[in-house]
Amino acid sequence: MAQRILVVDDEPNIRDVICFALDRAGMKTTTARNGTEAMMAFHRGDLDLLVLDIGMPEMDGLEVCRRVRKTSNVPILFLSARDEEIDRIVGLEIGGDDYVTKPFSPRELVARVRAILKRSGHGSEPDTNNHSISMGSLRLNRGGRTASFADMPLALTALEFAILDTLLSRPEIVFSRDQLMEAAYGTDMQVADRTIDSHIRNIRAKLAAAGGKGIIATVHGIGFKLTSGMEGSA
Repeated sequence: MAQRILVVDDEPNIRDVICFALDRAGMKTTTARNGTEAMMAFHRGDLDLLVLDIGMPEMDGLEVCRRVRKTSNVPILFLSARDEEIDRIVGLEIGGDDYVTKPFSPRELVARVRAILKRSGHGSEPDTNNHSISMGSLRLNRGGRTASFADMPLALTALEFAILDTLLSRPEIVFSRDQLMEAAYGTDMQVADRTIDSHIRNIRAKLAAAGGKGIIATVHGIGFKLTSGMEGSA
């Protein structure tokens, strides 16, 4: 079944370019002209991913993301005409999966959408790792794309799940930012280091809220790893 993508942008030509590229890639697109229409489409359901412009009048993309994240972990790819690092960090920290600046390459946008869909379990490739892995009270179910700590569900985005899965696959091994970026985004994808830092910060906050403070350790100058002495572990 074709993946269902909602394209939200107040510029008709931008919507047309994105929809043309995604449709050619075998996906099914619907559009919204503003945040209000985006929320209406979201509440109708049956979406695999949102391509969401940040700079829209009335209700901007960040506010749409905040509202969506109250009830759903559907992947979100932000679009923005600004390449300010603070905008990118805010977008990721409130629950975005990726961030593309305008003007953008339609091929790159399609590649990023495919990478997010694959990590979220909505891609066309079958999941050959349909099993659970755990460490202490932390458990990930790869088939169901679910995570929990001490039996408390963790509401992870697709890329957050991929990063935590990578760390959990080899506990006590230090992963560099490049390794985590490749695990989350795939090869040949240019992603800023601070993007991974934002995802790690989000994962840590969600773990801490479930009683798992201190699980991900920073190894300065190298990267990140899981620690064996996890607070709240069984």
